[in-house]
Amino acid sequence: MTSSSTRRFRRRRNSALTVAVASVLFLSLAGASNAAPPSAQESACPWVTSSAPVDQRVDQLLGRMTLDEKLGELHGDNSSAYAGTVPAVPRLCIPKLTLDDSPAGVGHQMTGVTQLPAPVADAATWDSDLARQYGQVVGSEQWGKGNDVDLGPTVNIVRDPRWGRAFESYGEDPYLAGQIGSADVSGIQGTGEMAQLKHWAVYNQEANRNNSADDAIIDQRVEQEIYLSQFATVVKQAKPASLMCSYSFINGQPACQDPYIMKQVLRDQWSYQGFVTSDWGATHSTVASADARMNMEMPDGHYYGAPLKQAVADGQVSLATVDDLVRPILTEMFRFHLFTSPPTGDPSSVVTTPAHVAVARKVAEDGSVLLKNADNLLPLSPDADSSIAVIGRGAGSGALTAGGGSAAVTADSIVTPYQGITARAGKHTTVRYAAGDSPYGGLPTVPSSALTPSTGTGAGLTGTYYRGMTLSGDPITTANTGEVDFNWNGSPPAPSVPPSQWSAKYTGTITPPATGTYTFSVTSDDGSRLLVDGKRIIDNWRDQGGTTQTGTVELTAGQPVSIEVDYYQDGGGSLLNLGWQPPGGPSSPLQAAVDLAKSSDVAVVFAGDFEAEGSDLPDIDLPADQDALIKAVAAVNPHTVVVLNTGSAVTMPWLDSVKGVFEAWYPGQEDGNAIASLLFGDVNPSGKLPVTFPKSLQDVPASTPAQWPGADGKVQYSEGLDVGYRWYDAKDIDPLFAFGYGLSYTSFHFGRLKVSAPTTTSLGTVKASVDITNTGLRAGSDVVQLYVSDPAVTGEPPAQLKAFQKVALAPGQTRKVTFDVPASDFRTWNETTQNWQVADGGYGLRVGDSSQNLPAVGSVRVVRSYDSQGVTMTAPSIMPAQPVAVTGTFVNNADVPVRNVRVTPGVPAGWTVSPNVVRLPKAAAHSTAKLSFTVTPPATAAPGSRHLTLDAAFDEEKVGHAKVTQAVRNVTTPYTSWSSAFNNTGVSDDSAPQSADFDGSGYSFSAQQLASVGISPGRPVTAGPATFTWPDVPSGQPDNVATQGQVISLSGSGTRLDLLGAGAPGTQSGDVTLTYTDGSTSTSRVTLADWWANSPADTDTLVATAADWNQPPTGSGPHKVSLYATSVPVTAGKTVAYLSLPSLPGMHLFDAAIH
Repeated sequence: MTSSSTRRFRRRRNSALTVAVASVLFLSLAGASNAAPPSAQESACPWVTSSAPVDQRVDQLLGRMTLDEKLGELHGDNSSAYAGTVPAVPRLCIPKLTLDDSPAGVGHQMTGVTQLPAPVADAATWDSDLARQYGQVVGSEQWGKGNDVDLGPTVNIVRDPRWGRAFESYGEDPYLAGQIGSADVSGIQGTGEMAQLKHWAVYNQEANRNNSADDAIIDQRVEQEIYLSQFATVVKQAKPASLMCSYSFINGQPACQDPYIMKQVLRDQWSYQGFVTSDWGATHSTVASADARMNMEMPDGHYYGAPLKQAVADGQVSLATVDDLVRPILTEMFRFHLFTSPPTGDPSSVVTTPAHVAVARKVAEDGSVLLKNADNLLPLSPDADSSIAVIGRGAGSGALTAGGGSAAVTADSIVTPYQGITARAGKHTTVRYAAGDSPYGGLPTVPSSALTPSTGTGAGLTGTYYRGMTLSGDPITTANTGEVDFNWNGSPPAPSVPPSQWSAKYTGTITPPATGTYTFSVTSDDGSRLLVDGKRIIDNWRDQGGTTQTGTVELTAGQPVSIEVDYYQDGGGSLLNLGWQPPGGPSSPLQAAVDLAKSSDVAVVFAGDFEAEGSDLPDIDLPADQDALIKAVAAVNPHTVVVLNTGSAVTMPWLDSVKGVFEAWYPGQEDGNAIASLLFGDVNPSGKLPVTFPKSLQDVPASTPAQWPGADGKVQYSEGLDVGYRWYDAKDIDPLFAFGYGLSYTSFHFGRLKVSAPTTTSLGTVKASVDITNTGLRAGSDVVQLYVSDPAVTGEPPAQLKAFQKVALAPGQTRKVTFDVPASDFRTWNETTQNWQVADGGYGLRVGDSSQNLPAVGSVRVVRSYDSQGVTMTAPSIMPAQPVAVTGTFVNNADVPVRNVRVTPGVPAGWTVSPNVVRLPKAAAHSTAKLSFTVTPPATAAPGSRHLTLDAAFDEEKVGHAKVTQAVRNVTTPYTSWSSAFNNTGVSDDSAPQSADFDGSGYSFSAQQLASVGISPGRPVTAGPATFTWPDVPSGQPDNVATQGQVISLSGSGTRLDLLGAGAPGTQSGDVTLTYTDGSTSTSRVTLADWWANSPADTDTLVATAADWNQPPTGSGPHKVSLYATSVPVTAGKTVAYLSLPSLPGMHLFDAAIH
């Protein structure tokens, strides 16, 4: 709270008055109030422009909403181009709320956006600052598209590398996922965009998704430590506006109605205040979902529309529950300023910028992981007189830059690896390209020149698209195509066609160039068929990932025959290719690639696998003949480098035959530029694996059918805590590449690990430091990783990541890296006590740059915390002779229980309290106990502030005797009336000017001058819509309240509280708090201009100006002085009990009135 003073040309206080408010009972929140006549919007929707705290604005709005309007906020209606929309409520000025994909940028097939690398690449940077920039791009572009809520990020743990959505998550470790996710959310929400953290929770496979056959059978400890803890980190650190509950079933309960994760963990354990939206179609009930506090159903109101209204009418869902569901939605809309500053763009806006593209490239470069570099083949020299063979469809038109499904992002343009390498290579370097084989083993694509649409003109075939997967019903649209070579990545193939559950028929004729046997191939994800000359040649009509089948037919040169390619898309990835091998045609693509590699100095082979929402991978091998392609190339070229574009781990049976391997993930639209920078050494690789690469599928933790994808309707999480690298360490299995692994073009050395203290408590901090030196000849970055090994008694995995830092070092440079790790991060979940605990014992500390390269070692002993108990208290203002409830909490944060707890309240003399002691036989470790007392002051209690105390005594286990802790709370007894609080005399008669001292310097209002402008004792004073009563006291008697934190009884209800007064000396600004009869409060800022200024401040109005004042004997001369009025909002439908004033003696109030 502040006050300001205009310089005076007279002798008086010449300093500005700045006073901090010390309110004894209420939290003061800054706001501003304006007593000027309200605008139309302010009158109809005062919560829009109100400066009151958000929770009070929400309560005010809820009080005006009908049941139908409230229910309308709880589900979508599919009314816009976004993935989800909650309609606006114009009557109440509630804006629409839109939600759209994706974790990797603006999805939903929108254009004019930046295609970022997949989130797994973001995680592979191990760089929180870069992850924050990643989020800033996502948030900025979503905002620019007019969207309010970004449906991301995905922080689910990669339990198995076959998961179809591994590419859009942050890997297998909850600590890494929590840190990268927190940075991403902070970046998104820093732009004004809401983030929606997903998928809550235990969502780790696509098989059987959204039905009871995907029922995760998991114990609480595993759930808390592995599958929920990264959510907890993001909720605590970044405060995401919303969460999305998942398609999973957890121990028999659909996630969106699971009371354990939705209420006990999210709301009670974490005190999460945001709203929870169902994944699209993941709601399975009305009452159970409402009871679990799922706030919003998407994409429509199948359960939360008419069924929820009926449940309210039947008494199954209370009106209070409806309010509880709506409140977090409105709260976040206010918090993100959607009522006053909604996004202004629309889906057609172009939002990509050069700065965003630069971030995309940086993430692609820093997230790519160098897995092998035998004989230091890399980096390549751009100036060498050499030749490079770039091989693989992934290097050309088939570049795998993004995953599929809701995380798919449409790039306006993509730099392919062949383009990037060609552009970067020097003028003496020859770069040539061969497609090799199809990633799925298909033949070369049938050229459009051999095809004629069924319309009879042009080249290609006629595509006819249908809803559903049966090629039936009325077509949605028909259009001629060129070649049948599509990779829709889960996006719609044509306008008005849905992204899933559609089918298409491509028809026309094919004209053979030669007579003989033709081999045709059809590659598809999902089902496909091929008919030639009316005969079914290929039948691949089933749900599947990318799969190729072939068939043969005899054809005659120049004789057209009918051809029909049928296709359906069920969900997830979507692609279709028609290939052929004519008789006597050119050599196979594989042989062409081998011939090119044999004649080149270096061969760079691009291979990959496509992941998409909706389907898991059948295995972790590269699909089709890509392994054979790599082996064949490596057999003829000893300088072969493989670049992988995958969403997670793959096997590498050819690893010993190649010199170099990069894992580049799905690198986004800057694919070619990024990989060229890495191959030629413009950028030194620094990425680290966020997932373990196993040698074979048999080595993964969930290796049995019961574990993956489940059996008999249950998915057994029987590997327990041993997920990812924890499993390989626990089972002593050597992976192909370890979690956290990644090479550089330079080398690093770790010094000795230093631990600041050998012992700490569970509430202490472990401080460890290590020197890292760049021992090579190039500048480079390494990720310093700290792993902790728990005492054996805990049953934890052998080592777990607890901290990391990415450091950049010049050649020869050494840097000390210090970690401050709270010992509470060593905690484990105790299912018996339903709480966290830190075990006594020795903890191993190991530092290095992967989970299997940890050369710096140390240890610390953690001992139990004993001295961590306390008591807190809350109390309202207390009226004489009226009993009030005083509440308290006894907290035991120690690692041991305490016994025989005695909590005794202390009250002023003459006051009564009941009970006079509360006894607790035992307070468990890390527990809280609620306390309640009734305090009654006597009828003669004078206004003012007094102390209440709570003394807690208890027997501590360690010392064996009683200890005491105390809480002290100031409480105020209110003044019973406005006039009883008068403590300043502001008006004097002209005959006795020294009988008043308004400003502390002997100046006061003149009673005669005030009367000349209509202000006299007991008379009404009008200020716009407000009417006051001037104090009915004689001149020279106390007539106003100089605010000093008083609490004054003030009864009434309405829409605003008006205040009449002035600042003296200086303009005064401070917070006032209204307390209502139901115990709730509202706080607003008020400002009153300097009486000497005769001009209102920004938030008050001028009421009257007296022509002169009364002065002390040494006064500075005549001067006009003024009175002002201001107002604060009153919560609709509530009755005011009393008013708490700021501690600003220079703020003077003559009257207060509720209107």
